[in-house]
Order: sequence, then structure tokens, then C-alpha cells
Amino acid sequence: MSGITAHYQLYGKSGSFEKKAEDIALGLTIGSWTDLALLEQEQLKKHKGNVISVTELKDIQHPFHPEIIKGEIKIFYPAANFSTDIPAILTTVFGKLSLDGEVKLLDLEFDTNLLSHFPGPRFGIKGVREKLGVYERPLIMSIFKGVIGRDIEYLAEQLKQQAYGGVDLVKDDEILFDNPLTSFESRITAGREVLRQVYEETGHRTLYAVNLSGRTFELKDKAKKARELGADALLFNVHTYGLDALQMLAEDDEIQLPLMAHPAYSGAFTSSAYYGVSTSLVLGKLTRYAGADFSLFPSPYGSVALERSIALSLGEELTKISTVKQSFPVPSAGIHPGLVPLLMNDYGIDSIINAGGGIHGHPAGATGGGLAFRQAVTAVLEEIPLVQAAKQHSELKTALELWGL
Repeated sequence: MSGITAHYQLYGKSGSFEKKAEDIALGLTIGSWTDLALLEQEQLKKHKGNVISVTELKDIQHPFHPEIIKGEIKIFYPAANFSTDIPAILTTVFGKLSLDGEVKLLDLEFDTNLLSHFPGPRFGIKGVREKLGVYERPLIMSIFKGVIGRDIEYLAEQLKQQAYGGVDLVKDDEILFDNPLTSFESRITAGREVLRQVYEETGHRTLYAVNLSGRTFELKDKAKKARELGADALLFNVHTYGLDALQMLAEDDEIQLPLMAHPAYSGAFTSSAYYGVSTSLVLGKLTRYAGADFSLFPSPYGSVALERSIALSLGEELTKISTVKQSFPVPSAGIHPGLVPLLMNDYGIDSIINAGGGIHGHPAGATGGGLAFRQAVTAVLEEIPLVQAAKQHSELKTALELWGL
């Protein structure tokens, strides 16, 4: 029987989890079981939720209620109960249950048949690398800084300086929406011209991800227009619009642009240790299945940091071998050149090193900041300590003096 298995965390008294699990399995499917006649049981059997496992973690007590302990349960939901889309799946496995006290959805296991309905990223890691012609190192990305209220000339010049630094991607600020000074279309056309000039001058290709925004019903037309204008990629605030909107964009053959999923707003339902949905599920597995070629998330190193184990598991969800193409993990926030060895150790070469202040804050400007990151990556690949490499590269030396290791 095709379906999906949901993995939950909850709290309760020892011995109470079996009944709670059965209540959830029935409450989110057929409602009751033992009260049904045998004929009705037979008729509804293919719709009944089934408890797969119940685990009591007796050594883990609730910090505020020591009389209760943590438990984990797994429940299987038949695919006969829902349509094959993420909204239907999430409503089935966690709709009203999300309102029922301290319950957290940890993971979802899609069976092969169900997973076939989610083609995932159109390009994935391999496809993005082919666009750039870069294969044996992590990609480097930078972001625009301080462009709210600035005109298109200011934005274009900032893009140029970042591209001169050798970054592979530049993305819009997620709070840069369509506006008279830097409209969606003008950003694309101006950006395309700047990056063409830099490529002709240096031979280095940089892709620019423009922020796709507006009313949901406008998104497809705007994305198609972006492609017509020559956009390289789209940044998308997926968690304010919904994962299904991302999947809509990814699967549209008239769009065919790499999609960069921003984590804005996701903290509203992932940050609690007791409620909501796990970060690795939302920003990892589901974002990948919905079609993101890149997934941004807070790095474990900065001031707005994810717990290290969560950040690493998120990266694993995006890159583990599956029938779905791999997505680039993009740990972000607090990144500077001195962290490159740690980033490459934690996420390998199939990742993106994303920096804002770590590029723009360089005393030699965004160009110097980009160069410092490229120099750091090369040093790690050649197994040269950064301090030693800095003796040969002034940009890296300055970055290490400013931010340290």
C-alpha cells in the first residue's frame, strides 16, 4: 500500500504514548475503528492510519514538567487519503495535530510511488555547475547590501564589483521587492548587461538571482517574463508563499530557471524544540522535493545560527542520493574567509559559500572580499593552511586580520 510515514516528537507520561499514537492515527484518517462493524472495517481498511512504532525516551524529561518524558512515534498514512501534493500531505499528517499541544513533526518518509510525483529540482547541483562550468570546488555567492532606496545604477555598480571578485552567484536581498527605483525588469536587464561585460573582460561567469515577488497569481507570468529578459536564476521567499508555489515554478516548462529558496519566515514554525516542523524537513527534504536548486539556511557559525547538528543534517537532506536531484546547501550568515576550511569540511565541495558582510566588509571592497574567498577555497583544495596562503595573497591576508580564523 502506497503512502507516507510521519515521524513525530511529543511529551507525555510513561505508558501513555501507545494510546496517543493510536488516537492520532485514527483521528487523522477514519476517526474511529473499534466502534465500526466488521464490514465497515473491511471497507475502510485501506484508509486507516497505522502506528508503525512508539519509542519512550525515559531519560529525556520535559525541562518545565519533570513528570513527563519525551516520546517519538511513527504513523503510516495511506496515499488513498490524499492527493499527491504537499499541501494535502501536510494537512493530512499535521493539520489539526499541529494545534494539539507540544507535538513536533520531525520527518516524512515518502514511499517510491508517492515520491515519483515530486520531480524535485529542474537543474540541481549538476545542472547549476554545468551553467557555470565549475565542477571541482564549492561555489561562492554574495548578496546585495544596502540597496533599499537606491537606484538601478547603484545596484548595477555593486553587482559589477562583486562579479570582479570572482563570485559565482549574486542574489538579491530577500526584502528587495518590485519598486520604481529598481524594478524587477530593470534589475534583470541591467544585471545581464553588467555580467556580460565582466565575462567579456575577465572570462569569469557570474549568475544573478533576482527576487521573484508579488501576488501569488502573478508569479508564473513574472517568472516567464524574467526568462524572456534573460534572467539567470530566481530568488524566492518560498516559506511565505508555500512549498506548492515553489513546485509550480519548478515544473513549468516555460520558466526553466534555477530556483533559490530563501528561509525567511520559516523560523516561525521551525525554531521551537517542542512545536512546529523540524528545520531539516522544511528547509531540507521538502524544499528539495518541491524543486529548489538551492536552499539557504542559517549557518551554525554566525550570530543567527542553527544548532550544528541540525545544520549538518539539513545539508545531508539536500545532498543525499535519491531519485530526486540534489540541491545545493547554502549555509548563510556570519560567513567570512577564515571559515572556509570549516565550511568545506562540514559541507564538502557540493555546497555554496554565501557571504554578505564577509564580502562587502572587506577593506578592499566587494571585489577584494570575493577574491579573499576564492583564495581561501584554493588554499583548502591544495591543503595549504590559510595563514600560509595569506602570505601570497593580500586580500586573504587582510580578511584574516579583520575576521580571524
